[in-house]
Amino acid sequence: MSDANTSRVPTEISLHQKSRLLVVSFGDETRFELPCEYLRVFSKAAEVRTLEKPETGKERVNIEKIEAQGSYAIRIFFDDGHNTGIYSWETLHDLGQNQTQNWQQYLASLTAMGYERTAANAATGQRPITLLFFVNLVNDLGKEKEAVTLPESVKDIKSLLKWLRTRGKKWARLLQDDRVQVTVNKAFSEPFTVLEAGDEVAIVPCGGIGKTARED
Repeated sequence: MSDANTSRVPTEISLHQKSRLLVVSFGDETRFELPCEYLRVFSKAAEVRTLEKPETGKERVNIEKIEAQGSYAIRIFFDDGHNTGIYSWETLHDLGQNQTQNWQQYLASLTAMGYERTAANAATGQRPITLLFFVNLVNDLGKEKEAVTLPESVKDIKSLLKWLRTRGKKWARLLQDDRVQVTVNKAFSEPFTVLEAGDEVAIVPCGGIGKTARED
């Protein structure tokens, strides 16, 4: 296999169902976070490619499972029943590299046909969650547990930590991104992990617990 071909072979394919993302890294050191909706509407399956209009109503589509297709591709099973899309390594790489351009063109086509897209992770109503603090954070912050209602600006773990740091200098110092690990519903999270009503979010100083939790 040539160096060029090797660079387009994934070194990581991980599905984050809670966040509706497929993360793909390649040998050329590129890494892409591909939303399930994006993968679904850009499926290479014949029944999608031959449509006169773009796919709509896929804002909350998710991936149920992924199957390897030899050593060159994966087959993605979406929860809306679509399962005929084969995504080669080249296709995944191209979708990642051209994601911004592709998505803008897709949104423009929806506007042209008069379709109003609903954001998949739009906050609807109140979103109460439970915060749990561990190890030295209990003493430093003066609490083990707290119930909060998330403001609209807080969508994911990254924005949650940013919001909590606005509480004051102590919070800002203790909750720096590189100083804490965060789990959501006992599953290790990523900065992009989406937060929803009823979630239990545990914040632990780095090195404070062993990696016994599963990924989202």
